[in-house]
Amino acid sequence: MTPSAKPTSEGLTALAAQDTLPSLERVYAQARHENFPVASRVLPSRHRRHLLALYAFARMVDDIGDDGPTGSAPDSETPPTPASQRLRRLDEVSQNLDGVFSSTPPAEPVYRDLAMTVRECGLSREPFERLVEANRRDQVVHRCRTFDDLLRYCTLSAEPVGRLVLGVFGVDTAHRRVLSDRICSALQVLEHCQDVAEDARAGRIYLPTEDMERFGVTEHDLLARRADTPVRALVGFQTQRAVRLLDEGAPLVDSLSGSARLAVAGYVAGGRATAHALASAGFDVLTATPRPTRARTLLEFGRLLAAGGAR
Repeated sequence: MTPSAKPTSEGLTALAAQDTLPSLERVYAQARHENFPVASRVLPSRHRRHLLALYAFARMVDDIGDDGPTGSAPDSETPPTPASQRLRRLDEVSQNLDGVFSSTPPAEPVYRDLAMTVRECGLSREPFERLVEANRRDQVVHRCRTFDDLLRYCTLSAEPVGRLVLGVFGVDTAHRRVLSDRICSALQVLEHCQDVAEDARAGRIYLPTEDMERFGVTEHDLLARRADTPVRALVGFQTQRAVRLLDEGAPLVDSLSGSARLAVAGYVAGGRATAHALASAGFDVLTATPRPTRARTLLEFGRLLAAGGAR
């Protein structure tokens, strides 16, 4: 349940030069194109509003961490923002959270809407700070040695989103958090598999180093125009790991009812459809980015609602 997918390059270059927050219109437009939509039309408007407020904040923080106010795509002609400036902006986000969790939120729409969601849903500050910390870490840590290292990163970058979603629906329990964490980590790993080429061009590699060595893959291999057999095998291996995590967390669907069940089923269905897209592409993530089809996502969604988390 991670609305923290990488920003697309379209429309980012011009905004990157501005010292402003992303507009809600642009953020919501991006939401409609993410792998794991956060605002399904089947949900009541109050839930859509809260989920979009969370999405807008996570999108903003990711954009700042990627390269400034809204990020510069790796193939953009706009010079990247220095890491020191990105860290400063992330510190400003933390300072603005002071206002979100007080009676005087910042005037910017992203923070204003977030403050309303925090107040109405009784959300805690800690998950938001973890999302900010994930992006701080991205400024100084560009490799993961082991898969456990990657999962520890997911505790900052992905798991907080799922816990916030549980809070929006008022279904947050210790047991559900465990299952949600599995789902969110799986979605994050799948996203990293999709974005291998983009991340590599940006100087970040989320594929564990020890797995790259095991499959005989070099960093240079990830910059090729087409994935060779070792790269495909490596991506397939990571995808299998993600699917196992997704299956471990999928019983969360069966523990829920109503709108919460629909929302979580949508996230899990998106993950399974993404894994299917990766497999259908032969795990070649360098030629093009494998994207799940709407038909496959709906198929997985229907299966989940019919059978709960069981496959």
